[in-house]
Amino acid sequence: MPNPLYDALFAPLEGRTSDLLILPDGSRLSGDAFLRLVARQAHALRAAGVEPGDRIAVQVGKSPEALAVYGASVALGAVFLPLNTAYTAGEIDYFLGNATPRIFLCDGTKAEALAPVAAAHGARLMVLNADGSGEMSDLAEGQPEAITAADRAPEDLAALLYTSGTTGRSKGAMLSHANLLSNAAVLADLWRFTEADVLLHALPIFHTHGLFVACNTLLLTGGAMIFLPGFDLGAVLRLLPQATTMMGVPTFYTRLLDDPRFARELTQGMRLFISGSAPLLAETHLAFEERTGHRILERYGMTETNMNTSNPYDGERRAGTVGFPLPGVELRIMAEGAEVAPGEVGVIEVRGPNVFGGYWQMPEKTAEELRPDGWFITGDLGMRDAEGYVQIVGRQKDLVISGGFNVYPKEVELLLDEAPGVLESAVVGLPHPDFGEAVFAVLVPRPGVTLDAEAVLASIADRLARYKQPKAAVVLAELPRNTMGKVQKAQLRADHAGWFSR
Repeated sequence: MPNPLYDALFAPLEGRTSDLLILPDGSRLSGDAFLRLVARQAHALRAAGVEPGDRIAVQVGKSPEALAVYGASVALGAVFLPLNTAYTAGEIDYFLGNATPRIFLCDGTKAEALAPVAAAHGARLMVLNADGSGEMSDLAEGQPEAITAADRAPEDLAALLYTSGTTGRSKGAMLSHANLLSNAAVLADLWRFTEADVLLHALPIFHTHGLFVACNTLLLTGGAMIFLPGFDLGAVLRLLPQATTMMGVPTFYTRLLDDPRFARELTQGMRLFISGSAPLLAETHLAFEERTGHRILERYGMTETNMNTSNPYDGERRAGTVGFPLPGVELRIMAEGAEVAPGEVGVIEVRGPNVFGGYWQMPEKTAEELRPDGWFITGDLGMRDAEGYVQIVGRQKDLVISGGFNVYPKEVELLLDEAPGVLESAVVGLPHPDFGEAVFAVLVPRPGVTLDAEAVLASIADRLARYKQPKAAVVLAELPRNTMGKVQKAQLRADHAGWFSR
């Protein structure tokens, strides 16, 4: 029976004796060993009641076992729902309530706090720790090491990834087998991945970049991954000579450049460095090339579409741009209902086999952002130069992308406005040499109150994932507004643009 993703990504691992995962301690997992782990987990999840179409929510540390849950979900015809490990119990409550998963996997250190949340939404909570231990692994022990994958059609859902809106209400992007497989195939070809590649993988796997761009592409092409739990500078410097490729966010590259041990000799065996998930500053681009002789390849994607554009593998990788639309992906830049001329700014729209099918249980939101003819309105502002290179110049909705993760100002502002002494607030993203953008808060005090900006930030710290927390704040007497009373965030960004470069 066909199962598009399983047949392309996992079935070919059967009998493969070469390495698939290389771990920091030097241990290795062959393709065949990993596939047997996938099968054992799939049988365990099936015994726990998982059926095709059920959601499997996962908030666990990065490990071979965690990646195998993705494979097991695909094998069962279930819908994989990865969640950021930084999310608080309050944030998890929304996701489980909206997605109603059959299973919720979490780390043992969070199980006590999350058990009532899972129970409230009818999800069975199971533990999977970062070292691979826990109830999930116990249930998989002794299970059969082969499985017949569930029958799935290309348009059937494979994953549900949440991406918030400026109202703060998260939206579940529905991604099909065809969405994920088509994008992996295009990237594998465009970026010349083969079974000879070894990818240095330091990205999280709860995110499109680390899971679908990195893992799917390597699984599809038969390469190996040096599978790090996260970006540890010492480990990356030590293991880089064993790799041929690396995918990262701008933060990875700025941290490498800040370390004097990062020398050209470490990159002699590398053929490709890729950056995405946040804007790469042109100065980083140029400094990296000067240090290593390698020009970083920057690309552009989003949760709803995976990758849309890429700088060329051959040809000029132009700093400050995200290259050209991928083969099979259409891209246009629109303003007032018409496509703009080169050099003019408008809203980026894309159409192609990579574009999601809509937002989970939100038909009205789907209709707002996904046109009947398949064009997706990204909300990103961009322009094309005379040669066709696409440049991202801003975001229509004040999304902040910090360290590769989306932060939606309204969610942060609602909490700041509740803090004692705060009359109102505005949250913007400011250029940051390490994170691409950093979350920055502007606070207005209530009459007669003297605000301590740091104390206000501390008061909301336990209610937000760390990457959403403002890295700095300033107190102003009032927010700038236009004649219609709308806060002028562009002015705030301009007024404080140099804050993090001091």
